[in-house]
Amino acid sequence: MSETKRQKQKILTRKHLIEIAIKQFGENGIIATRTADIARAAGVSHGTIFSHFSTQDELVITVIEEFGTRIIQRLHELVDTNSSLFEVLQGHINGLIEFEPFYTKLIIERRLLPESVCNTYIMIQSTISFHISIAAEKEMEQGTIRKMPIHLIYNTWIGLIHYYITNSDLFSPNGSVLKQYSNELLQHCMNLLKK
Repeated sequence: MSETKRQKQKILTRKHLIEIAIKQFGENGIIATRTADIARAAGVSHGTIFSHFSTQDELVITVIEEFGTRIIQRLHELVDTNSSLFEVLQGHINGLIEFEPFYTKLIIERRLLPESVCNTYIMIQSTISFHISIAAEKEMEQGTIRKMPIHLIYNTWIGLIHYYITNSDLFSPNGSVLKQYSNELLQHCMNLLKK
């Protein structure tokens, strides 16, 4: 019985550490945030971090996977319910809004992170692209959007998002750039795709 309580506590502690890491990475940057900073913010000993994650890279990978899982799950549900491309893109941007500080640091610092971390990021982006492509291909077949290479649809969309996020100090210095511009970005992307 006590083993079950201990296992539940360990799972809760791990989830708590991931949530705190997402927040700390978003506030201070992935590279600048130390495991000691996360432990302090989480109210645990520094050793607790390493009882859940053998290295800092493993922690970063786990955080990126958590971020990816949450967004991909939403997109998967939208694709499964035959949602429109607009709704899938809207689901994507809404998921990014939830993680905007973390995602901003991730895309700015990605090239400086270890290869294993970058590979996790690339796998998540590929899965997001796949879900967007399903909705786009359906609408191309229906004739509601122009036929074009799928990679251009995704790259145009993600390029818009990344441009606004990396220049958020210019577009929205005091708040969420994605909240402020999400409707505009969605409409612009759809206008580019319409026949």
